[in-house]
Amino acid sequence: MRFILSFFIILVLFSCSEPNTQQDMTPEKAATFDWQGHRGTRGLKPENTVPAFLKALEFPQVKTLELDLAVSADTLLVVSHEPWMSHHICSHPGGAPVTEQEENSLLIYQMPYEEVKKYDCGSRGNSRFPQQQAIPAYKPLLSEVVAAVDAYCAEKGRERPRYNIEIKSEPAYDGIKSPPPAEFARLVLDAVTRLGIKDHACIQSFDVRPLQELHRMDSTLYTALLIDNSNGVDANLQELGFLPDAYSPYFQLVTANVVETVHARGMKLIPWTVNDTTSMKALIALGVDGIITDYPDLIGQVE
Repeated sequence: MRFILSFFIILVLFSCSEPNTQQDMTPEKAATFDWQGHRGTRGLKPENTVPAFLKALEFPQVKTLELDLAVSADTLLVVSHEPWMSHHICSHPGGAPVTEQEENSLLIYQMPYEEVKKYDCGSRGNSRFPQQQAIPAYKPLLSEVVAAVDAYCAEKGRERPRYNIEIKSEPAYDGIKSPPPAEFARLVLDAVTRLGIKDHACIQSFDVRPLQELHRMDSTLYTALLIDNSNGVDANLQELGFLPDAYSPYFQLVTANVVETVHARGMKLIPWTVNDTTSMKALIALGVDGIITDYPDLIGQVE
């Protein structure tokens, strides 16, 4: 049923737009189009690791590195999609795979970072991404990622990328798997300021609470609202309570009407996570402002 629904939605995307993107992706548009490497390059390297982010930078079209944040017991910002050690990709320091039964007891928020760093979350690869190169890799600190990216860009003469940083929170996590929203927001704001990337960063979340806290702390900070529901643009913005800079829905929720509505409100539209060229071309033709993908190596087949 999920496959049938996905196929139907792709057909709808094409019915609303001209599938030939040559006229849509003009040189001017290509220059500003925001291609984002999802978790670095999850399709090619272990997700949310330094090797994945550096791999993304090999593709000149990639303007933004997308990543997720958790918080360690010693209040350090750890780059990780889950605030725990996932049984899908992580292994204990001794090499034994993390099991599904034990992952909920391996909470990053309950571990000092030195303990977090001992877990290998790359050597097992990822069964969902058979092209991903399996290599030893750990969950880095945000500060380590920025330092590695800066060094790479200086060495290669590459322009520094932007960062699309997701705060991983929800009410059930508060005080157990992550800090309360105000504390989490403050940690992120302080970090992007200290690391010198505040003007190159977007802070995104599905959880409106940390975005609201950030907006109160610093309304100049670039923010994006992540969407995985069909409530509609107006309802989702009403829940947030302010106008973010970007609206970021699951790509199958994007229609011509959504694009028009988002642009009419002065926001950018950046869908996630798009991993095939057919969908990429259809979305570009609809007028999206960027695309988040696990496979930046596909970009050359679209532009």
